[in-house]
Amino acid sequence: MCLFLANQAWGNPNAARLGDDLTPFGSLRAGNAEGSIPAYSGGLSAAPEGFEAASGYWKNPFQDEKPLLRIDANNMHEYTDKLSEGQRKLLKTYPDYYMPIYPTHRTAGYPQHVLEATKRNASVCKTARDYLAVSEACRGGIPFPLPANGYEVMWNQMLSYYGETAIIAPHNRSWSIDVNGTRTMTADQKTFSERTFYQTALADRDPQMYWRTYSITQAPARKAGEITGLLDFIDPLAKPRRAWSYTAGQRRVKLAPEFAYDTPVASLGGGLLFDELFVFSGRMDRFNFKYLGTREMYIPYNNYDLYTPSERCNGEGQFTGTHINPACERFELHRVRVVEATLKEGMRHAYSKRVYYLDEDLSGAALVDAYDHNGELHRTMANTMVQLYDHGIPWAVRSHTYDFNKRMLTVLGDFYEGGFEVMDEPMSNRSLNPEAVTARETVR
Repeated sequence: MCLFLANQAWGNPNAARLGDDLTPFGSLRAGNAEGSIPAYSGGLSAAPEGFEAASGYWKNPFQDEKPLLRIDANNMHEYTDKLSEGQRKLLKTYPDYYMPIYPTHRTAGYPQHVLEATKRNASVCKTARDYLAVSEACRGGIPFPLPANGYEVMWNQMLSYYGETAIIAPHNRSWSIDVNGTRTMTADQKTFSERTFYQTALADRDPQMYWRTYSITQAPARKAGEITGLLDFIDPLAKPRRAWSYTAGQRRVKLAPEFAYDTPVASLGGGLLFDELFVFSGRMDRFNFKYLGTREMYIPYNNYDLYTPSERCNGEGQFTGTHINPACERFELHRVRVVEATLKEGMRHAYSKRVYYLDEDLSGAALVDAYDHNGELHRTMANTMVQLYDHGIPWAVRSHTYDFNKRMLTVLGDFYEGGFEVMDEPMSNRSLNPEAVTARETVR
C-alpha cells in the first residue's frame, strides 16, 4: 500500500492553469485592478549595471526608486487592511518608526527545470501522516503550487527553492537590541546552508533529507569554535530532525535533540525559537495549520539594503534606537497566503497561536505574528528577501523579530561583512557529515 495517497486525491483539476492564468508555481499571473500589483512577467534575471559577480554582494537594481508613501502611527488607520497586527503594534510602540512603501516588483524567479518539476508536482506530490510528511516524488520542484490546506502552504515555505548547491556566508552576524537601545552582537558565524530537496542528480544524498545547515561560531570569544548543525527530512516522523553540536573545549560531536520546537536559540540571545528559524523550521505536529486564503499586504520585499552595504545602510546604520532603521527597509504591496496555526489540545509550546503571511510568489518573504497563552501579541517577525538574479534564486534568510514583552529586537542574517557565496558545485555527502565538518573547520 502506498502511504502517500493518504491525504490527497490523485491529480488536480486546476493543474492545467499553471503557466496560463496562474504562474508556473501557482500564484495569480495578473496584477490587481488598481495596478498597484503588476502582472507577473517571469521574475528578475538581468543584473543591474555595475554588479560584480564575485563580490559576495548583489547590487540593488532599485536603488534610485523613491517611496510612494510613508506609513506611520498617524496615518496607519488608512491602511489597516494591508497591515498585520504586528506591524500596527510596531507603529504604535515606536513613535519614530515608519514603513516606507515602494513600487511593487514581482522579482521571484526560478530555473526552468524547477518550474517543470513544480507543474508535475501539482499532480504527483502527496502528503501523509496527517500532512506531516511529503513524498519523495515531490523532489526537484516546489511541492504544492496549488495548496489545498495550511500544511501544504507551510511545506512550500520550508521547501523554498534556494538553489542546488550550497550558499556560504563567512560572517553571518546576529544582534540583540534591548529596551535601552544597547546593541549586542550575539554571534558572528560562518554558515553553510544546502537545500538538498532540489539535488535530484546526486546519488550520494539521502532522498529523505531536504535541508542541511551548519554554523561555526567565530565570536564572541568564549563561544569561538563551537559548531551546530541541523538536518531535516521530508518524513520527520520516520526520520526526526538530526541536530548535532561540537564544543571546542570537549572536542566532541554530540547529538542535540533539544534543537527543536520552542527551545530558544542560544546563539541569538534567546530571542528566537528553533521552530522560528527562516519563518518555520521543523515538525508541524504541535499546531493545527489552517489556510485562510489570500489578501493584499505590505510585506518586506527586494530588501537589498539589508543584505548589501549601501550609503544609507551599513553595519551600524541598519539600526536606529531600539528598532531597524526604516530608511534601510523596503515594503511592497503583494498578495500573500495567510495561515493560522493554533496549538493543539494537549500540546505544549511557548505560543498559543501564530499567523503567517507568506508571499504568493513563494519568494520566502513573510510576516509572522506570534501570540502568548493570554491571547496577547508576543512577537512579530519580518523575513526579508532579495532575488539573486544571476542564479534564479529567491533568497530569504535575513529576519528581524520584535519581542513586545521584553521590548527586544533580534536580528538574524547580517551579511554586511563578507557577503555570501553561491557554490559552483555541491560538496560530497561524505565531506558534510559532522565528523568531517568539525575536522575541516577546526583545523587552523
